[in-house]
Amino acid sequence: MIVDYALYRNGCRTKGPDDFSDALTEARATGDDFLWIGLYEPTKDEFDLVSSEFGLHPLAVEDALSAHQRPKLEVYDDSLFMVLKPVRYDAETDTVSTDEVMVFVGDSFVVTVRHGESAPLHAVRLRLEADPHVLKHGPTAVLYAVCDYIVDHYIEVAAELQVDLEEMETEVFTPIRVDTSRHTAAKIYNFKRQVLEFRRATAPLAAPMTRLAGGTVPFVHQHSQPFFRDVSDHLTRASEQLEGLDRLLSDILYAHLAQMGVRQNDDMRKISSWAAMAAVPTLVAGIYGMNFEFMPELRWVWGYPVLILFMVALEFGLFRLFKRRGWL
Repeated sequence: MIVDYALYRNGCRTKGPDDFSDALTEARATGDDFLWIGLYEPTKDEFDLVSSEFGLHPLAVEDALSAHQRPKLEVYDDSLFMVLKPVRYDAETDTVSTDEVMVFVGDSFVVTVRHGESAPLHAVRLRLEADPHVLKHGPTAVLYAVCDYIVDHYIEVAAELQVDLEEMETEVFTPIRVDTSRHTAAKIYNFKRQVLEFRRATAPLAAPMTRLAGGTVPFVHQHSQPFFRDVSDHLTRASEQLEGLDRLLSDILYAHLAQMGVRQNDDMRKISSWAAMAAVPTLVAGIYGMNFEFMPELRWVWGYPVLILFMVALEFGLFRLFKRRGWL
């Protein structure tokens, strides 16, 4: 559906014709006016009305309707088409989810298409309308504001992930039970998957931002390079944060697996120690339990107490030995 539609003249919102074609003709007649149409998950019939009026390329229209696109920048004869993937992080479920925002930029018009609940563009529109000096630069200002808003949110989400990762790091290096350790390993793998999902939104966007910052893209104001360079720098910062998170997650996972191995070795040493201590009296008792007539001390009156003391001494000696080596 159409969320908002407005005609802007000299950076200020004005009431334009209800018909898109008439409004576009009026905007192009003045040279400084432009249309901004915002859509949210439009149907094919709704978007056909917009695409036919603005002459949008069929391939870009198909991408805008189907969604599930990688971040990209495509240039057609009559318009510029850009795909961005805003992200949101649910701290309760520790999940990162991505949505999509498509931006069409052409001669005196900009069309934004949003899929999902992330990055509502109403706040971007209000911020631009409060600053006519920026908005008077036309569709380029809208494209910059949308990119800046989404990329800045990347940094905020990355900071939230950093906080949760520090909590997980503390949990990993705290002595815990084995069953809890298995749960921790699953959490680390899940967290790593969330970071990977995040990187799928940021990594492909680097090339389009570099092109916009280079000032060689049509339908983009020639003096907008510093602004897009700033967005590109923020994107690089977010990407570096994610790369650091990914490396730290790998280190935490290796450390956790090493701890699990050490704990298992400690458990095996303890089991082996107690098994060895149990084997000594079993061996002695088994020998003297044989039905032989001629055995040492078999008919000696002190044979039984001495044998018991001998087994106790052996057990005590083994216990001291294993204790000294840290096996018990």
